[in-house]
Amino acid sequence: MKTIQFREALREAMSEEMRRDERVLLLGEEVAEYNGAYKVSQGMLDEFGPKRVIDTPIAELGFAGIAVGASMNGLRPIVEFMTWNFAILAADQIINSAAKMLQMSGGQYNCPIVFRGGNGTAGQLGATHSQSFEAFYAHVPGLKVITPSNPYDAKGLLKAAIRDNDPVVFLESEKMYGDKGEVPEGEYIIPIGVADVKRKGTDVTVVTFGKIIKVAQEAADVLEKEGISLEIIDLRTIRPLDYATVVESVKKTNRCVVVEESWPLASISSEISYHLQRYAFDHLDAPVMRVTQTDTPFAFSPTLIDEALPNVDRIVKAVKSTLYR
Repeated sequence: MKTIQFREALREAMSEEMRRDERVLLLGEEVAEYNGAYKVSQGMLDEFGPKRVIDTPIAELGFAGIAVGASMNGLRPIVEFMTWNFAILAADQIINSAAKMLQMSGGQYNCPIVFRGGNGTAGQLGATHSQSFEAFYAHVPGLKVITPSNPYDAKGLLKAAIRDNDPVVFLESEKMYGDKGEVPEGEYIIPIGVADVKRKGTDVTVVTFGKIIKVAQEAADVLEKEGISLEIIDLRTIRPLDYATVVESVKKTNRCVVVEESWPLASISSEISYHLQRYAFDHLDAPVMRVTQTDTPFAFSPTLIDEALPNVDRIVKAVKSTLYR
């Protein structure tokens, strides 16, 4: 094993797949000459050249459309958006072209393409630069949606996404690019659609994903001192969602708290809550609780940011509520 940064894990995944398959290319804003807005693609232009690592204009709809067309004609593009907030402009190509092409063409055209970039909040960036898009894209049939929480998962899942024959939305966090973690020296792939139990526990199941995993772990440490044991499930993939792992955990703990960075209405936590009441109702000893971002546009004030996001105190209160404490 070796210890590398999250951004390096992503770079290794892309570089290994580009060496393996000459049809794979990377395009996006500042990915070539500038080495990527967050230095994810550092050095890749030198190795693969300007025909496979391509700087684009600031025109998300345009270069997303070029990538969809390229994927329909046999290439396997990786599209980097500087942030998924900007990719709202590309939603027409992602949702109306990439996601629907296989079905609309009667199976004649598929779109093996990865759309990736920074997602969610990253401090004082304001309401239009701080949105989490997991539920937004998971709502769309034809897309696969992935949001890794550490370098090991990021590399293994990105390699799987690049090899997948469907369009994949790969959601990263600006605040995690510098995070370090252990990654194997050799080749490995993490299958899409398989959740991971990051922490074994007995009293309450906490389901989350992305950078909120770290907040859940902090809450688990606090509660452990009070004799409360949390089992933490990292979904890793949002669509397809590994319902079975969540249900099996709740059958053991009989309680569940779902934590996510996005808004509460029509959210991933709403979906999991429905699934548990449908398929694990007899095992629940308390209502499923949710901890989400507050139902408002994101603030710029640091004080309001702390209040808006899921934090340790809110998770602790939700867990205790399921235990009637």
